[in-house]
Parts: sequence; C-alpha cells; structure tokens
Amino acid sequence: MIPVTLLTGLDDGFRGAVAGNLLAAAPRGVLVEYDVSALSTGSVVRIARTATGMIDREVITMDHPCVSCAMRGSLVQLLASIAAVERYDVAIVNVPTAGDTHAIATEIDRDTDLRVDAVITTVDTTTATADLTGEELVRERAIPTAAEDGRAIAEIVVRQLEYADAAVLTTDDENTRALVQAINPRLLVRTSPAGLLGVRLHVPGATVEPGSIAAPLEGRTFVWQSARPFHPERLYDALEDLVAGTARGRGTLWIATQHRNRLSWDSFGTNVSIGVLGPWLADLPADRWAGVGQQHQARSALEWHPEYGDRASYLSLTGADLDVRELQERLDGCVLRADEAVHPLTDPFAPYLEGSTAA
Repeated sequence: MIPVTLLTGLDDGFRGAVAGNLLAAAPRGVLVEYDVSALSTGSVVRIARTATGMIDREVITMDHPCVSCAMRGSLVQLLASIAAVERYDVAIVNVPTAGDTHAIATEIDRDTDLRVDAVITTVDTTTATADLTGEELVRERAIPTAAEDGRAIAEIVVRQLEYADAAVLTTDDENTRALVQAINPRLLVRTSPAGLLGVRLHVPGATVEPGSIAAPLEGRTFVWQSARPFHPERLYDALEDLVAGTARGRGTLWIATQHRNRLSWDSFGTNVSIGVLGPWLADLPADRWAGVGQQHQARSALEWHPEYGDRASYLSLTGADLDVRELQERLDGCVLRADEAVHPLTDPFAPYLEGSTAA
C-alpha cells in the first residue's frame, strides 16, 4: 500500500514550492502535477515525476472542462500503477486550486493499494484574510475552472482548510494562524512542510455536518442560539451586515414562515447560502431519526422543547475581528417577538428555498 499526500491551496506558486520541498524530502517519492492552463479548451496535462526526472506524461481531453473530473478519471489508475512497481514509498499529488480534494481523497481511499496519509493546504498570509472575508468569485480571479463554477474565493479556501489535516503558511503571521485554526481547530499549522511527509494524519470521512456549528476558539468564533424563530423579513434585511467581516458561518435556522423546514446556514466570506436540510425531528417518526445528522440528534436530546421539539436556531460566525456585541444585538433583533403573528408575514426566502436541499 502506497501512502498518498494531497496538497491544496489557492496560490499556485507557493503550493508548487511546497510540493517541490516535499518531493526533495522523499528520495523514493513521486510527485503528480496538473497543468490546467488549457482547461477551457478541454485539455489538461498530467505529469508524474521523481526528484531525478519525469516518469509519466498524459494529455487528458474532456467534453466538459472540469478540474476534478480530469483528476478522478485517471488519478487512481496512475497511483495504482505507481504502487504496483514497488519502487516508490510515497506519492504527492499537487491538486489545482479548483479541484475537489474531498472527492479525490474519497476515490483514492476506495482502492485497496492506496491510502491518503495527509491532506495539506497552503496559505499565503499576505492575502488570507482578504480572501477569506471577501466577496470575489473564482471566475473573477481567472482561476481555471468549469464555466458554471459560481463559488466564491472564500468558499474554496474555507473548504480547503476544513478538509485539511495540516496547513503550511508563507509566514508565521499570528492573525492568519488564529483565523485558520478557528476555521479548523484540528489543523496542524506550520511555516514549513518539514516533518509532514510520512505521518498518517488523515481520517477518511471526516466532514462538516450540514447545519452544525463550530465551537468558539480564542475569540474568533461567535456562537448564538435562540429557541424562538426568526422574523423572515428582518433576517433577510440583516444578512449583509451579519456576514460583514466574517470568513465562515454555519448553523441551523428556524424561520417563522418555514415552520416545517429545518434550514441550513452556510456562509463563506460575504456569500450566504441557505438551504433546506429536511424536516425537524419533531415532525418525524422515531424510526426515521437515524437519517438526521448525529450532532443535531445530540443537541436535540439535550435541548428538546416541550412544545416546539427540536425547533431552534443556532449559528456560529468566525472572522478576523468580530464585533460580538453588534452581532448579538443584530441577531436578537431578527427574532420574532412574542406579540408578532406569523400568518401575515411575507417570506423573502421562499423563492430561493423552493425545491432546495442542503448538500
């Protein structure tokens, strides 16, 4: 079984430098890289090399330009052939910015001759805060990706951090270190990749449960909850202010006009996504509770309301410099008051939630 290290990150140059350092530290290692500069024309070049030279080169052509598709279609086959040679001790895969590391790792782990030892992400401390808290989209940064890719830069970086086992920073910047560890408290954070190769860090299947919240860490994450539903119009009007300066938001929403739907909150920088997770436990027979996330079941068991059951809202917002008092007051002000009726309310979320499900 050959161990595989996946390397991610927004900056191609720094990620490539870290990949080179890892390869230099592995005399019997192989580095797999992808040239995606011609992705828009449906062509990707995959190169495998050792410290002494190239051992494989393939031009991958696709009907639909997609970085992850290009990798999933042939990467496992290449890694399996490298393992079969029994000449190499480790494989390092330099994943292009738009690649889905979670999907790639899952496919690698399905092969009995391969295992993912570590997922390492690289972070440029000079741009990290702006990237994580901004509104710029991936297509505005000229990053090679599918034409329909509507993700924000913040989402790409957050997803890389949340799935990674370790992060390598360009400099030992205290603020960046604190922010990335608030997004993923289990991250090993270093300024050098030294010592990360050959260490089994990865736990297959470790993902963020939809609708879950993050625990507070060093004042970077604010956690809020309410046993009363949101007023839909006040919440809708407050969205922009709530995510200003934040990098990541997670949680579950109870909106007064969406009484049957348990909603998810996912925000990346200033981009907010609200989707339908499904029904509340209170509306499900007990034999169907197993299909609901374990964290939600555990929270509901502790906080079950005699009238509303598991209906409640809880959010966590992580950022670089949060005004906790302002967030508390703003969220409290969005809650439906006891003297307000539900039936005459207009629901600005309804057009976006029709037919929606949270991933």
